[in-house]
Amino acid sequence: MSGKEQLTTEPTRRRLTERQADTVRRLTDAAVVEVGESGYEGLTVRNVAKRAGVAPATAYTYFASKNHLITEVFWRRLSALPPVEADGTLLERVVEVLREIALLVSDEPELAAACTTALLGTDPDVRELRVRIGVAIRERLQAALRDHDDPRILGALELAYTGALVHAGMGYTSYARMADRLAEMAELILPEPAE
Repeated sequence: MSGKEQLTTEPTRRRLTERQADTVRRLTDAAVVEVGESGYEGLTVRNVAKRAGVAPATAYTYFASKNHLITEVFWRRLSALPPVEADGTLLERVVEVLREIALLVSDEPELAAACTTALLGTDPDVRELRVRIGVAIRERLQAALRDHDDPRILGALELAYTGALVHAGMGYTSYARMADRLAEMAELILPEPAE
């Protein structure tokens, strides 16, 4: 590595050079296309590597499994969300946070189903990313709740989101409908506005 290469920190990996970070980006971009074409069942790290133009061994250097790779895709999309807006009522802010998280992959049904499955994976890298995803979602909800920091409300909202994700992942509802249902749940969970 030359002294001029900038290092980038990836969530479950060592610090990466710009070139290595570009390889990871190409792999995650290729994974989205590949899962859209072949579904989760047909997805392999080897095929993603081929689509990204890297050797399979290189891909496995960064991703231990297809679950790790797809969980990384979800993590990157979640991390790219803008900060929670301070405007609006409590309900409007919370609904906006729940909706944006629910809709991260809603336009890509194969990817959405793959994310649900991958997030339940047991590999250590998936577990680490799942914790990071949970923390990021909690922080977004806390930012929306602001002064309404009742841990019971936060916990109920987290459970509502997690249950909705699994419900949609099992095919009981669409991810777009899940966003609407989460808005309904938020109305039930949040305290009535002060008069």
